[in-house]
Amino acid sequence: MKITEDILYVGVNDREIDLFEGQYIVPEGMAYNSYVIFDEKTAVTDTVDARFADEWLGNIKAVLGGKAPDYLIIHHMEPDHSSSIRAFCEAYPETVIVGNAKTFGMIKAFFGDISNGTLAVKDGEKLSLGKHELTFVFAPMVHWPEVMLSFDSTDKVLFSADAFGKFGALDADEDWACEARRYYFGIVGKYGAQVQALLKKAAGLPIEIICPLHGPVLTENLGYYIGLYNTWSAYGVESEGICIAYTSVYGNTKKAAELLKEKLLEKGCKKVVLNDLARADMAECIEDAFRYGTLVLATTTYNGDIFPFMKQFIDGLTERFYQNRRLAFIENGSWGPLAARKMKAHFENSKNITFAENTVTVRSALNEESVAAIEALADELTA
Repeated sequence: MKITEDILYVGVNDREIDLFEGQYIVPEGMAYNSYVIFDEKTAVTDTVDARFADEWLGNIKAVLGGKAPDYLIIHHMEPDHSSSIRAFCEAYPETVIVGNAKTFGMIKAFFGDISNGTLAVKDGEKLSLGKHELTFVFAPMVHWPEVMLSFDSTDKVLFSADAFGKFGALDADEDWACEARRYYFGIVGKYGAQVQALLKKAAGLPIEIICPLHGPVLTENLGYYIGLYNTWSAYGVESEGICIAYTSVYGNTKKAAELLKEKLLEKGCKKVVLNDLARADMAECIEDAFRYGTLVLATTTYNGDIFPFMKQFIDGLTERFYQNRRLAFIENGSWGPLAARKMKAHFENSKNITFAENTVTVRSALNEESVAAIEALADELTA
């Protein structure tokens, strides 16, 4: 696949994987992206998962016509992008490996000593390939400490590491934002401040093409993608609406959550998302919580605490610095309802959280009093 006249795609699609990073469901697989820049000196950017090393090396050989590349540039050392370094070095022992000091520390940790030559670059340093000049932009903790990007000033291409990546193989027929959002909040979401710093650096670059390590090459309407990344990393509200996340043991808390959704829609709320935390993809539930401005948490009191799936969900939010949102609670408890207080305590260190005045308490099953409380909560959330 030709990106520009001098830049070709040589990555691979992974349709074998079921769980990315051992936890994220990827029904449409994954893409591990790698690119070749042709010039007086030729550079390959990044490797692929080791399971696809032979396919990837075959792609490189096909486009290079048997010639050895001059450089292998490593932007990110996570194994889905770096675990074929050893195979590459065996195939091309004369190629110089380009990275930063932290990159080479990780290469040694993963692979031991390598015999290839190395070139350690610094933030802002340039590498000339001929007419193409790459500027390295360090992006520590987006989302590993060694991460760097590079910008080709000739073709105005940003090689963006995991930034702007998404779940799904390149032949997946799906909306970019949905799987990019789930990828971002699942994997990068904790590091919003670092992404914001990177976006400020990148704002000074005349970028026309973004080449990420996962997902499609972005060539049009870059303001849309960059705008979403800015919203996500600033913990801003992307879409107007309300997300209700619930757990239910015998169906009564579920009925309360469903009734609240019904009331919200009746009162004019245009979008209400209802997630059963025991059955839905947890990463998608977290994505929804960050997408909308209001989150309602509904769960039972369980062993004097909150139900395990709800605890896992809340931990997923607070671990990623959930903030700038409105929260409301529905609790269920047959003899000692504690869930609302327990849930609220988890957010005591979260920034800019507004708690709804109305909290719904269900004692075992819905009754006239709890239905009225749900009505009051719906009024508050739609006011």
